[in-house]
Amino acid sequence: MAPDRQLVVIDLHDFDNRRDEITAQLMHAAENVGFFYVKEPALTQMAETMFSATATFFALSDDQKANFAFRPAVNKGWEKLAQVRPSTGTADLKESVSLGFCDMEGLWPSDSVCPGFKDTATAFMLECEKLSVKLLSCFATGLDFPKDYFEKMHNIDKADCQQTLRCLFYHDVTGQVFPPGYWRAGSHTDFDTLTLLFQRPGEGGLEVCPGREAVTEFASSGEIWTPADPIEGAITINIGDMLMQWSDDKLKSTFHRVRTPGAGEYQGPRYSLAYFNQCDRSAIIQGPLKKYPPISGDEFLKAAMKRNYDALSKRKDQALQVERNAAAAP
Repeated sequence: MAPDRQLVVIDLHDFDNRRDEITAQLMHAAENVGFFYVKEPALTQMAETMFSATATFFALSDDQKANFAFRPAVNKGWEKLAQVRPSTGTADLKESVSLGFCDMEGLWPSDSVCPGFKDTATAFMLECEKLSVKLLSCFATGLDFPKDYFEKMHNIDKADCQQTLRCLFYHDVTGQVFPPGYWRAGSHTDFDTLTLLFQRPGEGGLEVCPGREAVTEFASSGEIWTPADPIEGAITINIGDMLMQWSDDKLKSTFHRVRTPGAGEYQGPRYSLAYFNQCDRSAIIQGPLKKYPPISGDEFLKAAMKRNYDALSKRKDQALQVERNAAAAP
């Protein structure tokens, strides 16, 4: 990576007195890389309790987890080997359960199935929200919006709130060999505003590729990938498509992927927790320079998912044509 595109670690201690300094650090990292770490030991310690609850949930049988199956209309629930990226055309080697502050009727595991899961997850999400408010207030200031601008657009008390915690479980692949193109998570950007990612030391594989110049691009603009391995006491943060558009492309939503480990590397299960800050469905996204026309949070996500679907369909059509050409060859 170029020297100005290193993943930096930003310490948030004494936040109120260091707000201007922290804002400058966040803006520089977001403009040049789109990925960075923040030191927040108390929250990373709390994440360990959430990891334990997550492991208990994923240890249930598939039949039990199917009672909380994913509901696309609300983007909540459990799914397995279901997410296919346009960048790979194959399903990510993982399962996940997506949680939120609303639209969770019938989707919370009971205490008899997964003791304390709802209380643990809710408490963790509330702390993630507090950190998100801090970070988004800095980005609001850095973009010349009022300090509470983004907080008003991400209101967890509203019925159209879209904040989501996704608990991820990448399966044990010990001893397995995969052909090229198989990834625990294929190359992609996040559709959201800001992602807080909690990783566990020793369970690496995340890689990032800075340089994206526009929200609608699907191919990264470079081939330089660098690890974003877990750091003790730190949270991995990345800018999402929403914030990139909200900043008139000043802040970068960066391509990232999770590599499938090879022989000689740790190939056991990998757990991570991703808190996706997504603006309310009714919020209006438009940058200070008005580079893009205004669009609601709901419309933005629908458009992003359509681009994803269209790109995947195009990839499938191209693969089918290659097969037909091969079959027709003498």
